Amino acid sequence: MAKILIPSALRAFTNGQSEAYINGATIGQVLGNFAEQFPQVRRHLYDDQGRLRNFVNVFLGDDDVRSLKKEATPVKDGDVISIVPAVAGGTPELSKEEISRYSRHLILPEVGMDGQKKLKAASVLIIGTGGLGSPLAMYLAAAGVGRLGLVDFDVVDASNLQRQVIHNTRAVGRPKLASAKEYILSINPNVQVDTYETRFTSENAFEIAAGYDIVIDGTDNFPTRYLVNDVCVLLGKPNVYGSIFRFDGQASVFWAKKGYARRGPCYRCLYPEPPPPGLVPSCAEGGVLGVLPGIIGCIQANEAIKIILGKGDLLIGRLLLFDALGMKFRELKLRRDPKCPVCGEQPTIHELIDYEQFCGVTVVEEDGKRVNSFDITAKQLAGKLAGEPIFLLDVREPEEYQICFIPGATLIPLKQLPERLTEIDGTREIVAYCRTGKRSAQAVELLRQAGYTSAKNLAGGIHAWADEVDPSMSKY
Repeated sequence: MAKILIPSALRAFTNGQSEAYINGATIGQVLGNFAEQFPQVRRHLYDDQGRLRNFVNVFLGDDDVRSLKKEATPVKDGDVISIVPAVAGGTPELSKEEISRYSRHLILPEVGMDGQKKLKAASVLIIGTGGLGSPLAMYLAAAGVGRLGLVDFDVVDASNLQRQVIHNTRAVGRPKLASAKEYILSINPNVQVDTYETRFTSENAFEIAAGYDIVIDGTDNFPTRYLVNDVCVLLGKPNVYGSIFRFDGQASVFWAKKGYARRGPCYRCLYPEPPPPGLVPSCAEGGVLGVLPGIIGCIQANEAIKIILGKGDLLIGRLLLFDALGMKFRELKLRRDPKCPVCGEQPTIHELIDYEQFCGVTVVEEDGKRVNSFDITAKQLAGKLAGEPIFLLDVREPEEYQICFIPGATLIPLKQLPERLTEIDGTREIVAYCRTGKRSAQAVELLRQAGYTSAKNLAGGIHAWADEVDPSMSKY
């Protein structure tokens, strides 16, 4: 049995263990068994073809196994094996090709060779590969950030292409991660791209984020925003924030690391509580100008590069507001809340919580999918419409109704619903729908509070109806 010394960069995936005792007759067998015992380590040791990654050095005692028999090097009981990944420290050298590629950086005094080496040694985790994640990943890869982590679980939809420029028409239907990784490597093959095709949740957030220097928030929902914030505060990592809606954008850097000279507020200091579910519509519900995420995403990428270089005035303690229609930037001063439950003087949050419950989102699992407790699926609704008197309520805007609608529906936009409740036929079961199910979920909550206890929400909205019931229907 050999003793493996685990570097700090990998301890997040070994339950904090700094060493492990593993059986095996050769280096290859020991490392393979090590990866089986700690499955999350595998992606950091081996590439997609199962080969030991080039930036991972392995020593048997004091000898680099590359100078011995590599993975076939024999191992005896009591031998000590050291894993030394390049990302754990040191200053990587630039190849001749990289010097040519980054030449416009190298002649900047604020970057130079030393700064470009810092970029190559850095690792950045991007949560989401959509509107914000697209320019983020593209520009960070082009700038030479050595390792990018991408978290997403969605597939490319045609409606994404208006703003998610990392994807193209041929990628429609493909996983976003596959599309994004392919494009990133076409920009810069020197970048290591690690993908996590999963939701970013309280169960996996620490494990995923621990191995990265910077976390960038490219999400579009409040539960994940608060989760990203709390992970970054608890791990002491910078959270590069951006958000977009219609024609407005926001950007900041939340870095509440204790003992850090430039310690600033966190996201909770700015927004202590989330808005009620459905009150603030998403871009899918309210729309977004296609170039806006490119502008905000580039600002986030700029802040990440400044953090890596240690140069410039970061957006710590400042909230940058952008109005695309007025073409105006404004800046607001942010202060750290000493009573903040996660970064304050006496924090009450020391571990990750249920962020959907915190944001008031009630969900259940149904056939592996997450749905609200009062949801009805498109197929279930189609079955009911065939034989039951359902009151279909469309809560979208008239412009959306003109694009497509479910036959027999009554249009009452959500903002008009409180004043038009008398138009609802409470003698029938009520099913509300919108584009993707968010506004109609709010409508159902309002209806139930008003006494319409049969009200249900069409999960996935009219998009789900088009996908599962009527493929001839237009989607937008």
